[in-house]
Amino acid sequence: MRTDTGEFTRWIRDFQAASLLREMWGDPDWSEGARLAPELVRSLQRFQTGENGDGRALIGKADRAGDPDYAEAIRLFVAEERNHARLLARLLEAAGAPTIPGHWTDAVFVRVRRSLGLRTELMVLMLAEVVALRYYRALSEGCADLLTAEVGGRILADELRHVPFHCERLRRGFRASPSPVRMLAAAGWWALLAGAVTVVVLDHGQALRHLGVSRAAFVRDVLTGFRGIVADVMGAA
Repeated sequence: MRTDTGEFTRWIRDFQAASLLREMWGDPDWSEGARLAPELVRSLQRFQTGENGDGRALIGKADRAGDPDYAEAIRLFVAEERNHARLLARLLEAAGAPTIPGHWTDAVFVRVRRSLGLRTELMVLMLAEVVALRYYRALSEGCADLLTAEVGGRILADELRHVPFHCERLRRGFRASPSPVRMLAAAGWWALLAGAVTVVVLDHGQALRHLGVSRAAFVRDVLTGFRGIVADVMGAA
């Protein structure tokens, strides 16, 4: 029996259109090289590891959700995330810096996500998305290196589409839940965000300052964006 998860065919078209545009534009001009401060190199290395998962666990859960359109859209989402990892790896290469095999923050994040069901995994994944929105905006707007700013802008454009995509699935997932359940889930979600954003500002604070964003401003902007996401997903809760 097919589960009612909504009209995800439009998201398939959206991901496919974005892929076609990337093919038309081609890659940035890596030959120009990049000049990056050491604190920004370290920050980008950690974000690159976070984008570099294979997505098999998420794809498997999407397959079991019962909607082939949603499962296909998830595969296209994972492909975009892997392209982000590729772009960041090429950017680091252009700056003469290596990628790193992993980082403890990403290892913990992935372990928590994979231990959960689809709905809860998407809630945890959304924490990374809302942080990424503000980070890549800072990269695209605050980095003096033109190649880095371009890469940040390209990734930001994708992340701006990822958030409503996940919101739609989560909104439908909570649609039948009573108000007390949604309120409890929202409270837990906020608690997880508080922990996640604290780790990010401690781990990437120097890079953010280099990009002209204080820790306090970063936290404020992430909380503001997340407030809208919770309202969208949980409704009146």
